[in-house]
Parts: sequence; C-alpha cells; structure tokens
Amino acid sequence: MNNERIIEESKIIELPKIVDLRGNLSVVEQFKQIPFEIRRVHWIYDVPGGVERGGHAYKNTEEFIVALSGSFDVEIDNGKVKTTYSLNRSYYGLYVPKGMWRTMINFSTNSLALVLSSTDYDEQDYIMNYEEFCRWRCDLSVEPTPSFVKTSHQVNNPINRKMLTEGKSVFDCSLCELNKMHDTEGNLTFIYQNVHVPFPVNRVFYSYDIPGGEDRGAHAHKHCHQFIIAASGAFEVVLDDGTNKRTVTLNRPFWGLHVPPGIWASEQGFSSGSICLVLASHGYDKDDYIRNYQDYLDYIKEQRNG
Repeated sequence: MNNERIIEESKIIELPKIVDLRGNLSVVEQFKQIPFEIRRVHWIYDVPGGVERGGHAYKNTEEFIVALSGSFDVEIDNGKVKTTYSLNRSYYGLYVPKGMWRTMINFSTNSLALVLSSTDYDEQDYIMNYEEFCRWRCDLSVEPTPSFVKTSHQVNNPINRKMLTEGKSVFDCSLCELNKMHDTEGNLTFIYQNVHVPFPVNRVFYSYDIPGGEDRGAHAHKHCHQFIIAASGAFEVVLDDGTNKRTVTLNRPFWGLHVPPGIWASEQGFSSGSICLVLASHGYDKDDYIRNYQDYLDYIKEQRNG
C-alpha cells in the first residue's frame, strides 16, 4: 500500500460562503462539497483551551471537520507520515479519508467543532491504540477504494413516512432534546439520520458572524425538512402556518427543532456570537423555497383546498 499517496487525500476544502449583512452562511452538501454520503453529524463544544481530543482511527469511516468557531489543529497520521492542518475559518473544512489516525489539538477558548461522518456508528470500526493502528496499517494487503469515487446521489435508508408528511400546523414542529456526552475534554452531541431526525441528512448549512439582535430566515419549503440547532448562543424561531404562530427559543447546543415542509419559519433575536446549524433533508433547490409571504399563503390555501 502506498501510504504516502493516501495521506495526500487528506485535504482542506473551501466551502461556499454566502456573505450577508445579517450574517454569513456556508453549506456542505453530500457528493458536492464532500465526497461521501452524510450518515452521522456531531459537534464538540465546551472544550477547555489546549486539550486534545480524538486520538483514534477509523477503518471505514470518512470525515469532514469544520471549526464553526474558534480554532484547533487536526493531526493526520498514516503510521509513517504526519501532517497537521489548522482550522480557524467557518468556510474551510478538512476531509479525512478512512484509515487515518487523527487527533484534534490546540483548541482555542470557545472552540466549536462540527464533524460529518460517512458511516453509522460501529464500535468495531474504531482503532483506539496507536500501536495496534500501526500493525493494522502494515497488515493491509488490499488497496482501499479511492475515497473520492462518487457512488450514489441518493440515500436509500428506510424512513418513517408518517413523520415525513408535510407540516399542516406549527404544532407539527417538534422540539427535541438530543444526546449530550459529558467529558472533561469537552462535550459532544450527535445525530444519526433517520434516528434522531426523521429524515436522511443530505445537506448541512450554518449561519455565523450574525450581528446581535439580527433576524434571518423568513421562508418556507415545499418538500425539504429542516432540523435547527443553536450550536452556539441563542435565538428564537418564529413558526407560522398561515393561521397560527408559535415561537420556540433555542439556546442549548443539545436541543433541536424539527421544521417540516409547509411551515413558514424565521429566526430572530440572535445573541452575539450565535451559530445557527441546520440539517436538511434535501440538497439545495431554489424552486423548493417560498420567499414571499403572500405567495406562501396562496400556496398553503391551494394545498389545503387540493
């Protein structure tokens, strides 16, 4: 196996950055910005400055790591060659292929790390001991499948069709408490598609550099489901179904709000330093958006009468 060739597959990827006076936005869509299907999402927060995290390898999992706030370094090691990447911008991320020992180090205060993974959790996929990892690398006799091969554009997991129906009311929107794994080296919250959210995660986007007190959003989707998290800071989500309105406050990184399609939603009252993280069931499609409120009222009237 050519270890030197594989280490070169770890690379910094620049993400789209949509500049807006109300706050900037970046997006990660599977098989577009990253070369794999998004199966898991987790984020690490409350990390004490200077600690190390990670220190393991995956046999089959690919990752994409972003510093949503603050900064940290990621050390990639294939058993022979080590390369260190610095992450300190929200619109850059590090692609980590499978079969690499990776360690996250040099966290600055208030760092927030977002990690997208290509597989469901499998304890057998982890290698936690470095000597074992080196032996495993030496024993490999088959070249792994090139990490950047495009295999599929669709997620074929079974989904709960009942939960994926169009939102008819603001009361169809669910506020969910997520897992929070406490650790002295920082807390971690994770989401599996079709488990913690009732849809496949095809796209992840996030708003940052949001001025305090600003408003964002103000649109509806025809087909796309969204799961909204205050990864940092706090804000309110105002939900509107054309008849009722409901306001939900998000102020914990382990809480999320499921907004099904057919609901008008806007975010308001952002605290300083807030980051709005959104998991979406569909890739970007401008025709799926309804951005004018009167058009929205006409749309839901037609849907209800249809």
